[in-house]
Amino acid sequence: MISSMNDLGTTRRDFVHTTIGFVAVAATPGLVISNPTTPSALSKETGMTTEPWFRISLAQWSLHRALRAGDLLPMDFPEHTRKQYGIKGVEYVSTFYGDQKNDPAFPGKLRQRAEDAGVQSLLIMVDGEGPLGAPDEAVRMEAVSNHRAWLDIAKALGCHSIRVNANSEGTPDEQLACCAKGMSALLEHADALELNVLIENHGGHSSNGAWLSNLMKTVDNPRFGTLPDFGNFILDWNTMEEYDRYRGTTELMPWAKAVSAKSHAFNSEGLETGTDYERMIQIVKDAGYRGWIGVEYEGPDDNEASGIEQTRDLLMKLGGAC
Repeated sequence: MISSMNDLGTTRRDFVHTTIGFVAVAATPGLVISNPTTPSALSKETGMTTEPWFRISLAQWSLHRALRAGDLLPMDFPEHTRKQYGIKGVEYVSTFYGDQKNDPAFPGKLRQRAEDAGVQSLLIMVDGEGPLGAPDEAVRMEAVSNHRAWLDIAKALGCHSIRVNANSEGTPDEQLACCAKGMSALLEHADALELNVLIENHGGHSSNGAWLSNLMKTVDNPRFGTLPDFGNFILDWNTMEEYDRYRGTTELMPWAKAVSAKSHAFNSEGLETGTDYERMIQIVKDAGYRGWIGVEYEGPDDNEASGIEQTRDLLMKLGGAC
């Protein structure tokens, strides 16, 4: 999906300031910008700063250790994201708010916290609410009902989407048919709220780009999109069989309404060691995508802040802006 500058949260004033900044850089040889909120993508041909074409957000899962340890409260996530990393877009994870799901005041409180921090709430990654592709219809519809509640919360927060999973059982074809039924049922509520339902490559058949593309074609709903994750292409966790991540991302990009820049480790040059980010970002750009790309650090290092910063900085070098 091609997003407009307004979809990125860019105002006319922001655009003017950004343009003026780039003119100043181009006119000042040797000037290096270190401010993390300032774009710093360099053209290989000229070595000059280029205009950013995507915005950088932060996936809450990047801070799962701090959140689980109680070092960071879930309600503080938007403010922390802005103050600590200079990032102005957030992607929530439902499991960190499960105890507040049924509190009617919760969405309004979280939305106010985000707005006070100058942060845009983009989407909710919904986990643990049942298999939307369950073969048993009763189980499947219970999962649909559980996910509908998060659509309501997403609407109240001002998000554009929720992210769901394609959990199912059976042969690949059987799972595709059951997932299509569950997604279609959930999309009825999403349509009414004018929200999107996004599916991520998140293990099993969903990490097979061809299978997930077939699911998208089967459901065939403009509000049903993908959330390609650079690193989630493990097909079998027992054998560690992996689908080609570059092929998979290419296959999922035609329906992308969000993108996750998964990261685990970096070398001394600041490059992610498991994914060729330059190649991956080019795939995203060539698909015509101009939306947000979310930092999702999932490395073994307990220093989550460092992993987030390195991912953010790498994305900025490749055309992103906070």
